[in-house]
Amino acid sequence: MAAETKGESDTEKLRRRNRELSILNSIAQALNREVDLSQALHTTLAQVAELLDLQTGWIWLLREDTCEPYLVAAQNLPPALANSPERMNGSDYCYCLEAYQAGDLDTAANVSIITCTRLKGLVAGTDGLRYHATIPLYAHGKSLGVLNVASADWRRLSPDDLRLLYTVGDLLSIAIERARLFSRTAEFGAAEERNRLAREIHDTLAQGLAAITLQLETADALLEGGADAERTRQPIQNALALARANLEEARRSVLDLRAAPLEGRTLPEALSALAEEYARKSKLELAFTTTGENRALPFRVEASLYRIAQEALNNVNRHASARHLTVTLGMQPDQVTLLVEDDGRGFDPSQTPEGRYGLIGLNERAKLLGGTFELCSTPGSGTRIKVTIPLKD
Repeated sequence: MAAETKGESDTEKLRRRNRELSILNSIAQALNREVDLSQALHTTLAQVAELLDLQTGWIWLLREDTCEPYLVAAQNLPPALANSPERMNGSDYCYCLEAYQAGDLDTAANVSIITCTRLKGLVAGTDGLRYHATIPLYAHGKSLGVLNVASADWRRLSPDDLRLLYTVGDLLSIAIERARLFSRTAEFGAAEERNRLAREIHDTLAQGLAAITLQLETADALLEGGADAERTRQPIQNALALARANLEEARRSVLDLRAAPLEGRTLPEALSALAEEYARKSKLELAFTTTGENRALPFRVEASLYRIAQEALNNVNRHASARHLTVTLGMQPDQVTLLVEDDGRGFDPSQTPEGRYGLIGLNERAKLLGGTFELCSTPGSGTRIKVTIPLKD
């Protein structure tokens, strides 16, 4: 890296500036292609080594929880370091890391040549390396780590060289923050998916198994009471039908974790069939209506609304002892609403028994879509559930 001289012509200045911009552009493009942190750091080292005519480099990051330094990437380490891992162990052999953690490396002026203390006292296996430049890495005032680059023929760095390296450090810091954010987003997505699977299991398999258990308990009670075979056979047949249906649902869920009943049907069609099925089982008088424009919604919204309706109707079937059931799907340009209302026994929402995970699941599903869940119920006056989901353009 050549220092700027007093006699540098305008043409030479322009050529140097263009080269600097080319270097930064190449590094930025390489970083933009990567979201994996380790790969992004190795890519940066390779780019810096190639474009700045450097030989060796390594990157230290601070752990987010303990702030302890750890080596995350290295490029062409000399044998004295590559064959002695203990010399690349934290800040034990490193003056620059100690200075960085002490807050003494925080400006471009400090991106300069430092005698590499990791090579101190070594003669063989250093490949002529004695010095390196240390670039501190920060993001929004938070310490991230340091980038060390080295060459066997270091010369004094000009202010422009320092600024260029510091800008490389800024680009790298942005890439580190982006990669960490991507990782945290992936972890959050995995947690959300686990919660979704838990709701799927509760809304389908757990409910099915509870229904099968109820039918078998009925058959057992009939047998103990000495009922005739024909009367006992009916709940057993019901249990078998439920078992087959749940087995099919389990298979379809494993093959495709989606709301299988929606396949080939619109959301109003699927909800209408679902409500009619529950009304028939519980001998309810059903009023199903849709309002607004009947259009396709994002699949995630449709699947969640179907499961919400399924859980709400299951609660009516199991707890309400109602005579009338109302299900309304309202589609507006900016939101969709689902209303499930019955005239059953109702309950006090403030006294909801522990273990009623269905209501918790309804609320969670609505919130995950940025929506709201409203529950209105009074003992003896029925229950009304309303879910509102906002729609984006």
